[in-house]
Amino acid sequence: MGENHTGKENASVKKLNDYLYSGDTVLKILQRYAEDLKQSAKETHNQIDLLHCNFLLQIAELLQHNEFLTSQSQRIREFYKLMANEYPFLAFTFKGRIKSLIRAEAKFNGYIVEYIYEYYIKHGNYPSLPELKNYLSCFRDLIAYRIVISLPKCHLKEGEICADEENKYLYDVANKLLGFLEERGFTAELSSFTGRKKSPFLKESVSPYYRDYVANPESSGYRSLHITFYDNIARCYVEVQLRTKEMDDFAEIGPANHLGYEKRQESERVKRDAIPKGENIYFDDAYERGIMLQQLELSKLDVNMFSAMNNSLINDGCGLYRGRLILPYEHLSKYQNDLID
Repeated sequence: MGENHTGKENASVKKLNDYLYSGDTVLKILQRYAEDLKQSAKETHNQIDLLHCNFLLQIAELLQHNEFLTSQSQRIREFYKLMANEYPFLAFTFKGRIKSLIRAEAKFNGYIVEYIYEYYIKHGNYPSLPELKNYLSCFRDLIAYRIVISLPKCHLKEGEICADEENKYLYDVANKLLGFLEERGFTAELSSFTGRKKSPFLKESVSPYYRDYVANPESSGYRSLHITFYDNIARCYVEVQLRTKEMDDFAEIGPANHLGYEKRQESERVKRDAIPKGENIYFDDAYERGIMLQQLELSKLDVNMFSAMNNSLINDGCGLYRGRLILPYEHLSKYQNDLID
């Protein structure tokens, strides 16, 4: 029988929302939230909150001591140079970021809610504490890089379809990326993405390392290639995402982005209705934190170097909501007026 960790509803559950209205810096917010969460976890013997606290400290460490990113981004930039040389006709961007505090907090709590809900639906009881802790050790994308490519129409040959050609180039880039980075201190992590459809364009030797949402789109329509590396020099995990411009537009400004809020709310309500309130404190606390984050009105926040007119018009100079930018590299397609032979 899975562990319930039952108890009365925690009316004083510590939430990130409580620290966003005092004009503090993001680092100060992280420090205060982590300290209060740790104290509360000790008093209630809540090991998941202790794990949560360590997760927050990991984010603070990345924001405060990120000198290693210089070396890491330089090695990533070497692949940018390779692409510029091998694909001069493509337009592409390289971007890197440290995940924002709000999104990292939402993801941590979302993982708890999702895992307990799916376990409960499947088994009729709750996962043990060791099982839940093990599941929460899987965060690999606090640092992430994204490569977005586009093939200008002037380079299309007669009869070619732009999306199909871009997909071929995307997989070609993916085939080159793994070996290139492993020669420069990165180790690719095997993907748990098994039993799914495989693209014929992805080499067998690299396929086990990719989560291929291009061949296997998510229900929202999201498509991308994801791969996780361990950087043996910087001693941290990084995720690399590869998309075409069309895929990136869909993810960033398309239906999945704009309609996401209402769908997430509906999805969360279904999970809440399935799990009896008060039966599992880990679910209850994570659900409350997640819902409160979804209801944030960004224009009312008082955080140093952050301002917003509404939840769309945002000027984030601290990585609270948008994330901390690591590198932007942009390559414009060459020979715009010349078709490739």
